[in-house]
Amino acid sequence: MTFPWLKGHGTENDFVLLPDHDGTIHGELEGAFVAALCHRGRGIGADGVIRVVRSQALGEQSAGEWFMDYKNSDGSVSEMCGNGIRVFALHLRQEGLIDPEQPLVIGTRDGDKSVSFVGDEISVDMGTPEVRGVSKVTADGRTWEAQDVRTGNPHAVAFVERLTDAGSLLTEPDYDTATYPDGVNVEFVVRRGAQHVAMRVHERGSGETRSCGTGACAVAAAIAHIDDAARPVTYRVDVPGGTVHVTWNADDRLILTGPAEIVARGEMEWIA
Repeated sequence: MTFPWLKGHGTENDFVLLPDHDGTIHGELEGAFVAALCHRGRGIGADGVIRVVRSQALGEQSAGEWFMDYKNSDGSVSEMCGNGIRVFALHLRQEGLIDPEQPLVIGTRDGDKSVSFVGDEISVDMGTPEVRGVSKVTADGRTWEAQDVRTGNPHAVAFVERLTDAGSLLTEPDYDTATYPDGVNVEFVVRRGAQHVAMRVHERGSGETRSCGTGACAVAAAIAHIDDAARPVTYRVDVPGGTVHVTWNADDRLILTGPAEIVARGEMEWIA
């Protein structure tokens, strides 16, 4: 079949976007097809695939017209993607599918998200985080205590002396499967200064990525919890692909702000 596609990224966390407004092009968006598209040797190459589809077409109960149908690069389903939703919103704006002067609500598997355009960047209300207990993670033969934080996706946040302590991250870190029966994103974090941190992340279903939006939110929530920080409080989070900012506001919600870019587009004939 022949279909349109776009390539975009948020702080180098990259995605293939598939416009499929009425849901008739890609059916159930098969996992094997997603994995093949994301393969960096045989496909377009990406950390995940985002189908741009109307909520009604998927039967989703959302206040937003548009739904972000997101899957990881291995074809597995993900609840939320903080970088991906900014790329999604930018695409809608560039294609004239929304009024950028009006409030924008996008449906996701983690519920509706409010999105706003702030200068050259995009802000997303990521909701209220759940800061739970602690467990252990192991990478490159070393083990750390990790804070359990839920920001749409599950996260284990470990503070390390150096980001290189986690090793190559070519393999998934070991984690407590009782705490995370459906897998987990693991963040390795160092403090850079007051309300300023840097992180690396191994995402379930994608491996190490250049950035993770829900992960940056989880890191900010973990630090604010440890420091007993008064709200509102904003953290700068440096990732290998750039910088995002996370505000935990007085309404107990996390606001993720960062850039997004569309870098390529085309049509392709897919030969299964």
